[in-house]
Amino acid sequence: MSTLFTAGGLEQDAPRPLADRLRPKSLAEVVGQDHLLGARAPIGRMVAAGRIASMILWGPPGVGKTTIARLIAERAALEFVQLSAVFSGVADLRKIFADAKMRREAGQGTLLFVDEIHRFNRAQQDGFLPYVEEGIVTLIGATTENPSFELNGALLSRAQVFVLKRLDEAALDKLLSRAETSMDQKLPLTSQGRAGLSAMADGDGRYLLNLAEEIFALSLKKPLGAKELAKYLQKRSPAYDKNKEEHYNIISALHKSIRGSDPDAALYWLARMLVGGEDPLYIARRLIRMASEDIGLADPLALMIANEAMNTYRFLGSPEGELAIAHAVVHMATAPKSNAVYTAFKAAMAAAKKTGSLTPPAHILNAPTQLMKDIGYGKGYSYDPETELGFSGQNYFPDDMQRQQFYAPKGEGRERDIKARLERWAALRGEINKT
Repeated sequence: MSTLFTAGGLEQDAPRPLADRLRPKSLAEVVGQDHLLGARAPIGRMVAAGRIASMILWGPPGVGKTTIARLIAERAALEFVQLSAVFSGVADLRKIFADAKMRREAGQGTLLFVDEIHRFNRAQQDGFLPYVEEGIVTLIGATTENPSFELNGALLSRAQVFVLKRLDEAALDKLLSRAETSMDQKLPLTSQGRAGLSAMADGDGRYLLNLAEEIFALSLKKPLGAKELAKYLQKRSPAYDKNKEEHYNIISALHKSIRGSDPDAALYWLARMLVGGEDPLYIARRLIRMASEDIGLADPLALMIANEAMNTYRFLGSPEGELAIAHAVVHMATAPKSNAVYTAFKAAMAAAKKTGSLTPPAHILNAPTQLMKDIGYGKGYSYDPETELGFSGQNYFPDDMQRQQFYAPKGEGRERDIKARLERWAALRGEINKT
């Protein structure tokens, strides 16, 4: 059976990184994924029964996707073949499938592990289907992207999707303990330094062990604290891709935090986006949409502030202009909320599509010519400011359309007064139309 070393052209006694030396030897040693690998968990049951189905392992980097695939192959006595979608093409796939077919004829199964499987295009993904269906290969694909968006439906229907979790503090600490056992020495870190090291890894076990290896290599006279770590190590870049799912997850979190009136959470997600390299003008545009959709007339100032935050950023740039965006985020999160105009506009659009051929009532039509006056255009129109109540109560819907209510103020913020006025006008309209 090929290993990660022989597959990479390395000898077994070649120098190996700490993260590689500490790869688990069994599924029980894999940390942080008990929800999949435990005795009663889906993959655990599958392995115990000896029936390995094709699967997609979806999760962030450094959580054990490659290791899990390799260990499954060992437990199931399958030939482990590893392929990277980044560096491979159709010719590589043809050779792998031909070799797998020959093994099958000899009674040997093949587990094909495809790293970054989402990098294959749709046609290449379709190429897996007949070999998976015929059982020539058992496919395990690894991806950091949402399979729903990146993988063919046909491929997904033939493989189970399992979601791996980012490693929590307990799992990361277990990895550090294993590193210390392997190196036969304690990490030269204070308790705060140890916590800081885990924080730098941000749930990535491989990155954590790489950091630990750098610490072991230092000749330190005293243990490092959390503040001193930054002098020696680089924090892992945040998991944020402006073109992928994480982008939409975090803008959704910002939107819902503002809608849920939580300024602290909203500021956190704003900061996550900025730290991840998001374009502040994209955020500003989304804030304008949120102000219009979720706050509306409950606080009309929110839309103005969001728009001015965008203009301020355009004028000042980063980092000074980002503060204006933060001001807008806090104002919007603390503002009263109403989606009444948003809901009303959608309902009015739906009604317009159904009744788009109806003309306005004659009394509200302009009559610039004598002919138009003769046929009744503008006849009977009341000029509201000149009426006794400042309100005529006339009908402004088409004659063949029953009056509808689209806008229903929520009674929050400024809409409280608007709601009262509309209720007063509705009552007056009813009285006027009785006479």
